[in-house]
Amino acid sequence: MGNTDTQSSTRRKPLDAIPSELVAPCDFERLAPEFIEAAAWAHVAGGTGGEQSLQANIRALAGIELHSRILQDLEAASTRTTLLGQAFRHPVLLAPMNAQSLVHPQGELATAAGAAAQQACLVVSTQASKPMEEIAAQTDAPKWFQLYIQPEREHTRALIERAENTGFGALMVTLNVPILVPVYRAVRAGFALPDHARPAHVFESPKRAQAELRPDQSPIFQGKMREAPDWDELAWVLEQTSLPTIAKGVTHPDDARRLIDMGIDCIAVSNHGGRTLDAMPASIHCLPGIRQAVGDDFPLLMDGGVRSGYDVFKAIAMGADAVMIGRLQLYALAVAGSLGVAHLIKLVREELELAMSFAGCTSVERINRDCLFAGTGS
Repeated sequence: MGNTDTQSSTRRKPLDAIPSELVAPCDFERLAPEFIEAAAWAHVAGGTGGEQSLQANIRALAGIELHSRILQDLEAASTRTTLLGQAFRHPVLLAPMNAQSLVHPQGELATAAGAAAQQACLVVSTQASKPMEEIAAQTDAPKWFQLYIQPEREHTRALIERAENTGFGALMVTLNVPILVPVYRAVRAGFALPDHARPAHVFESPKRAQAELRPDQSPIFQGKMREAPDWDELAWVLEQTSLPTIAKGVTHPDDARRLIDMGIDCIAVSNHGGRTLDAMPASIHCLPGIRQAVGDDFPLLMDGGVRSGYDVFKAIAMGADAVMIGRLQLYALAVAGSLGVAHLIKLVREELELAMSFAGCTSVERINRDCLFAGTGS
C-alpha cells in the first residue's frame, strides 16, 4: 500500500465548510475525486465485470419522467413516514457502506453524526471500519445493522447480539454476495485496503484446510461457493434475533415470496450497486415485479444508482417505501466529513420535496405510478 499512501498525501483535505458551488447532490460526485486517492476512488466508484449493472442503475432512473400538476395546495405536506413500526422524518436512508475510513479519517463516526443532523436512518455495515458501538453513539436517529453471515455460526451470533445490545432497531441481512467479486477497475489501479480501513467487526476464523480440487472441479463451484450461506443458514439467522429483519439484495419475485414465507419483515431490492453479478437489470426495473409479488402493504426498500431526490421520488412511485443512498454518502463524507453527509441528505430531501410539490403529493404515501409520465418507468 506504500504507493497508495504516497499518492494520498496529494489529495485535498476534507472541507470544513460547504463551498457555494456545491448546490446539488451530484456536485459531491464531481468533487470527490479531488479528495479520494486514485486507487481508492477506483474501488469506491467501480463495479464488477464491464460495469453494465452499475451503469444500468443510473440510466434506468434517468429514463423515468415525472408528471407535473398545477395549482396544488401543499400547506399540510410532509415527508414523514413509518417503516417497521419506526417513525422517520423522511424516506431517505443511508445504505450500509464498508470501510469508510478509506475516504475520511473519522469514517463511519462522521457519517453517523451527519445522519443525526438530518434525522436520517443509518444502516451500519458488518465491514465498517469503526466499532458499531462507537458509531451508534454518534446518532439518536433510527439505526439498523447490516449483517453478512459469517463462516462460523458463533461469530454470526455474536454480531447479532452486539447489534441488539447496542440498540439497533432492525437487522438487515445481505444475501446477494455469496462470494467476493473483483472490481476490475480497482484491481487495475492496484488497490489494496489499508490497515486503518479494515473491518472492525470481522472475526479471524481458524484457517481451514482447503480441500484439494480435482482437475475436473471448478475453483468457483466446488471452491469459493462451498462455504456460501444457503436458505437453511438464513433460517437459522432468523431464529437468533427478535429484531425486525430486512433481506437485502433481492431482485427475483420468487425469492421475495420465499423470504416472506420464512418470516422476513422487509425486503431491500438491490443489485448491490453493480458490485456483485454484472449484466443484471437495474434495481428500479426489478422493483415493480417485487412489489407485485409481495403485495401493496409489505415494506420495500430500494438502492442502486440513486443520485438525487428526484431519483428517490421515482423509486417510491415505482413501489418502494423508502430509498437508500450508497456511493453518494461516501462522496459527501470524503468532501466535507459529517458536514458533507448532513448537507447531502438535506439536498436530497429538498429535491424530494420539490418533486412532491410539483407532482401534487402531500405525503410519501401519495407518490405512485400516476406521478410518472406514461410510457416511462415500465
